[in-house]
Amino acid sequence: MGLTSQSTGAGVRGYELKIERSGIDDKVIALAGNPNVGKSTVFNSLTGLNQHTGNWPGKTVTNAQGIYKHKNINFIMVDIPGTYSLVANSVEEEVARDFICFGNPDASVIVTDATCLERNLNLVLQTLEITSNVVVCVNLLDEAKRKKIKIDLKELSNQLGVPVIGTSARSGKGLGELMDTVYEITQKEVINSPLQITYDVIIEEAISILEPDLREVLMNKINSRWVALKLIEGDETLLKSLNKYLNYDIMSDAILQKVKEAREKLTLEKIDHNMIRDKIVTQIVNTAEKIGSKTISYENEKYNHTDRRIDRVLTSRIFGIPIMIGLLGIVFWLTITGANIPSEMIAKLLFWVEDRLTDFFAWAGTPSWVHGLLVMGIYRTLAWVVSVMLPPMAIFFPLFTLLEDLGYLPRVAFNLDNFFKKACAHGKQALTMCMGFGCNAAGIIGCRIIDSPRERLIAIITNNFVPCNGRFPTLIAIITMFFAGVVAGPFQSVVSTLLLTGVIVFGVFMTLSISKILSKTILKGLPSSFTLELPPYRKPQIGRVIVRSVFDRTLFVLARAVSVAAPAGLIIWLMANIHVGDLSILSHCAGFLNPFAKLLGLDGYILMAFILGFPANEIVVPIIIMSYMATGNILELDSLDQLRELLVSHGWTWVTAVCTMLFSLMHWPCGTTCWTIKKESGSWKWTAVSFLVPTIIGIVICFIFTSTVRLINLF
Repeated sequence: MGLTSQSTGAGVRGYELKIERSGIDDKVIALAGNPNVGKSTVFNSLTGLNQHTGNWPGKTVTNAQGIYKHKNINFIMVDIPGTYSLVANSVEEEVARDFICFGNPDASVIVTDATCLERNLNLVLQTLEITSNVVVCVNLLDEAKRKKIKIDLKELSNQLGVPVIGTSARSGKGLGELMDTVYEITQKEVINSPLQITYDVIIEEAISILEPDLREVLMNKINSRWVALKLIEGDETLLKSLNKYLNYDIMSDAILQKVKEAREKLTLEKIDHNMIRDKIVTQIVNTAEKIGSKTISYENEKYNHTDRRIDRVLTSRIFGIPIMIGLLGIVFWLTITGANIPSEMIAKLLFWVEDRLTDFFAWAGTPSWVHGLLVMGIYRTLAWVVSVMLPPMAIFFPLFTLLEDLGYLPRVAFNLDNFFKKACAHGKQALTMCMGFGCNAAGIIGCRIIDSPRERLIAIITNNFVPCNGRFPTLIAIITMFFAGVVAGPFQSVVSTLLLTGVIVFGVFMTLSISKILSKTILKGLPSSFTLELPPYRKPQIGRVIVRSVFDRTLFVLARAVSVAAPAGLIIWLMANIHVGDLSILSHCAGFLNPFAKLLGLDGYILMAFILGFPANEIVVPIIIMSYMATGNILELDSLDQLRELLVSHGWTWVTAVCTMLFSLMHWPCGTTCWTIKKESGSWKWTAVSFLVPTIIGIVICFIFTSTVRLINLF
C-alpha cells in the first residue's frame, strides 16, 4: 500500500466537532476508552443532565458533549466513541484517533477497566505516542477489589510517565481527584514525560530518516515521530485527515522521497508494510504486558470464574436461546400487566382536560368546527397517543436498559450472531433489533454501531419487522379479544404474553429471512467480522437506569410521536367530517380500498386505518372504531368485550384478527421511523426501499394466509 501526493481543499474535516466555548478559559477534554470500561458512567457522573448529543460531521457515529465546572473553569467533556485501538480499521476508531490528534483537546482522559487493565493499556500506549497531555483513569476499582485484583497506581504512573487516578464512577469515588489532575494538566501546573515505546532497530532507523523533515513541515502541531511511523506504515486514512487538519498536502517531493528511502531500508530487511504494523502492535502489546506484570497482582487467578459459569448457561447452544426468549416474555408480561392502570389514569386526566377545553370553547362561543378540529381532532389524537404510548415505554425502556446495564444484551448479540452470520448480516444487528422493540426509530439510530454501510442498510431496512411500542397495543388487544379471551382470570395475561412472544419470534424469523434475501440481491456481500467482548456482569444502578431511559429514550421517542400525531389528528377529523353525498371522505376511501383489502383478509376501513395511522401506529385501533361507529371523532370503547362485539358485528373473524396482526407486524414504518431512516441513510432511495420491503412482505403473507384458509374452508 503506497502513499500518494494529493491536494486537499479546506472543506469540512471528518474529525471536526463544533464545540461552543462560553469563555476563553474553557477547556476541552477528550474522554476515551475501550467499550465497557464505564466511560459513559464517568461522563454522566461529571456532566449530569448538562449534556447534548449529535453526529460527527460526515460520520454516522454519535458524540456526546457535556460541561463540568471545576475550580471556576468550564471543562467541556467530549465522550468520543469507545474503541480498542487507534489503528483506524473502523469509523469509531478513525473518529477517536482524529479527535485526539486534530481536535486540539486540552487534555485526554483515557478510562480503563481495573479488572482487565493490561488489555486496556494498549489504547493508553497508543495515545501517549500522539500526545503527552494524558490522564489515565483506572475505573471500576470496586469491581477489582471484589475480584481481589490489586493495582499499584503510583507505580503505574511511574511506568507510563503520566498521572494515574483510580475511580469507582458508579459511586462517584475518585472523580474529584480526577478533575483536580485534569485541571493541573490543562493549567500547565504539571508537565508529563510520557513513556516512549522503542521499536526494532531497523524501524527506529527508518523513523530517523523521515522524522527531521516532518518536524519542519508539521511545526510542532502534532507528534512528528508518530506521524513518521504512520506514514512508513502506510496509513492512508491518517494522511487524508492530516492534510485536512493542516489544510495543505504534506506529501511534498521531499517528504515522498524520505518515505521512499525509509521503506527501501525496511525492504532490504525483507519487512513490508503489513509486517511493520504487526511489529508495531506486537511491541505495544509486549510493553503493556511488562507494565502489567509490575503493577497488577491477582490474589485469585480465577477471578472471572463466576461470570464464566453463568455464561456457560446464558450463551450455551442448548439454553441460550430459550432463556433469551423467556426473559423477553417476562419483559413483555411486565409491560402488558403494568401499563394498564397508568394508561387508564393518564387517559382519564387527559380527557378531563378535554372536557375543560370543550367548556372553554362553549364559553367563548367559537364555531363547532373550530372545537371539532382543535379538540376532537388534534387534541384527542394526541391524548390517545400519549396515554397509550407513554406507560408501555416507561416500563419497557427501563427494563430494557436494566438488561443492558446488567451486561446481558451483549450475550443476546452473541446468541444471535450465528443466525445473522448465516443471513449474511452483522451480529450487531441483534442489538439494533432489540432497540426496535421499544421504538423502531431508536433501532434505526442504533444501527450506527454497525461499521459496514451494506450491513447497516440491511439492519435499517429490516428493523421494522419487530413491533415497536406503538404496535404493541394493537397486537395485545387483538390477542386478548380473539385468542386469550377463552382463558379467564389471571392466566389471561400469561396466555397473552405467550402469544405475543410467539408473534415477536415470528418477527425475528422474518428479520433474518429478509436480511438473507437482501444480502443475496440488492445488497450483495459477505458478512464482516464481528469481535464482541462480553463485559462482566454488574449490579445495575436502578436510579441511573430510570433517569437515562426516561430522558434519553422514553421522552425523546414520545416527543417525535407527538410531533407527527398532531397533524394526523387534523387530517383524520377532516376526512371523517367532510361528506360527499351521504358518505364521508373516509367512508369513500374505505369503499375504494375494500376489494383489495378483502384479498388480504382485512376490510377497507382496517386498511384505511393503517394508512391514516402512518404518523403514529397507536391511533390505528381508535380510527377503526371511529370508522365503524361513524362518529367522526377518534374514540375508544370502555372495555375489550364491547370492542370485540363491535368488531364481530362488522364482520371480524379469527382470520381477520390474524391478518390484522400480521399486517400490523409487517407494514410500512411509521412517519417518525421513515423520517429517521432518511436522516440516517441520507437517501430518499433507501427510505423508499425501507418503506416498500415490509409493506410488500406484509401484503404477500396476508394474501397467502387468507387464500390458504379459504382454500381449505377453515372459515
